[in-house]
Amino acid sequence: MEPKKNPKADVGRNSALYFVIGLAAVLALVYGAMEWKKYDKVNDYDISMNVEDQLDEEVPMTEQIKTPPPPPPPAAPEVIEVVEDEEEVEETVIESTETSQEEEVIEIEEVEVEEVEEDISVPFAVIEDVPVFPGCEGASDKKACFQEMMQKHIRKNFRYPEIAQEMGVQGRVSVIFVIQKDGSIGNIRMRGPDKNLEAEAMRIIQKLPKMTPGKQRGRPVKVPFSIPITFKLQ
Repeated sequence: MEPKKNPKADVGRNSALYFVIGLAAVLALVYGAMEWKKYDKVNDYDISMNVEDQLDEEVPMTEQIKTPPPPPPPAAPEVIEVVEDEEEVEETVIESTETSQEEEVIEIEEVEVEEVEEDISVPFAVIEDVPVFPGCEGASDKKACFQEMMQKHIRKNFRYPEIAQEMGVQGRVSVIFVIQKDGSIGNIRMRGPDKNLEAEAMRIIQKLPKMTPGKQRGRPVKVPFSIPITFKLQ
């Protein structure tokens, strides 16, 4: 004979539902316990003070009395000096500046004013009449002829210093000189990489011939001129 089970007596039929309900209840208790807050009891006291009752006091009104300014001091009387009739008073005599016909008028000769020549320097690039290098008197462009003759003079008198060759020194020497009012060369300055090269550049410039001076507004002036001299070993 087979045993028969009553479906109503099956205990595990709703076990999943009970498990979910129990789990939800436990989570709710845990959340409530974590969010529970307890505050200390605070006694509220009224610490305000009625200031109006204590300061309700009438202040009497005072009137400011303005004192008038003191009167200005009386002016000191002027001292009048009385001159007696018996005392002699010197009189001021005003002489006339007009000349009479009897007086002779001396004529003053004209005074000659000597003009002082101003020491003016005008650069070569902007001067009206450039200095004339010997041989450029008949050239139409005297400025270009001047520069060409300068290059010829440098090439003709150029000599590389032996000491500089042995030391392997080379470079560019910048030379500045002034063509004076009389056409002579002066105030030579130079700057280069070696003293031997500067000395050779000085020697070349000192051999320049005397020139016709440059003119500005028809008057001779000083004309500064600059030119580089390149020393290069081959």
